[in-house]
Amino acid sequence: QVRLVESGGGLVQAGGSLRLSCAASGRTFRSCAMGWFRQPPGKEREFVAAISWYGGHTAYADSVKGRFTISRDNAKGTVYLQMDSLKPEDTAVYYCAADPGRSWLPPSSHRNDYDYWGQGTQVTVSS
Repeated sequence: QVRLVESGGGLVQAGGSLRLSCAASGRTFRSCAMGWFRQPPGKEREFVAAISWYGGHTAYADSVKGRFTISRDNAKGTVYLQMDSLKPEDTAVYYCAADPGRSWLPPSSHRNDYDYWGQGTQVTVSS
């Protein structure tokens, strides 16, 4: 079992930055690939970024590539999403998720591969 709690969301102007954190508990966290997803108002949940359990492999949605950076600190049990150059279209509820079955494969961008989810944190970008 992995429990996930997101924090760091808020209101920011376009062009600004935010850093989201996802605190994980549970003995299997270190072996989990981790992902960030988001759900804009009235839309489906979509992939944002993912990182392998060992941190050496990352993946990003095209819409955030070059602006967002995912990282993890296994000793602290935390995953981060640094978001720079934010745009109004980045407004969404952001969710952290854990995939315990990834092993040495690259991290997945498919939400069905993730077994554990946090409750989400709201990010609002004003124009």
